[in-house]
Amino acid sequence: MEPFKNLSLQQNEALLKFPAYISLLAANNDGRLDEAEKKAAIKIAHVKTFSGDPLLAAYFREADKVFENNIGQLDNDLPKEKAGREATIKLELSKLEKIVLKLGKDYASAMHRSMKSFTVHVSKAHHNVLADFIFPMPIEGITD
Repeated sequence: MEPFKNLSLQQNEALLKFPAYISLLAANNDGRLDEAEKKAAIKIAHVKTFSGDPLLAAYFREADKVFENNIGQLDNDLPKEKAGREATIKLELSKLEKIVLKLGKDYASAMHRSMKSFTVHVSKAHHNVLADFIFPMPIEGITD
């Protein structure tokens, strides 16, 4: 990961967990990562390797290689109760944020945009296509 060459090995390894932590936080609405959310997260991690910000292409190729393992391991290691899980994830994300800021403004901005798309994608893992067909316009309380 050429742009990340100024980071230590530990910082690079930690940064590769960023998409997994973001995905787990997005999935924590019900206090756990279910199979649909896990599949959605794995899919978006792979898609990012070829459709993400070109600035982060090398990063996502590396992150994709370890993503499934990272998300599974982190899911097992994190606290099981919702509040503790969320607090632990947010603490880890704050540590990762310090690493991201070392990459410079352009990379940090691209990384933030990219991680936001992870959040959106994973949080919509249970989105119902039939609801889109029946209710093509968002209706509060029905489609959201």
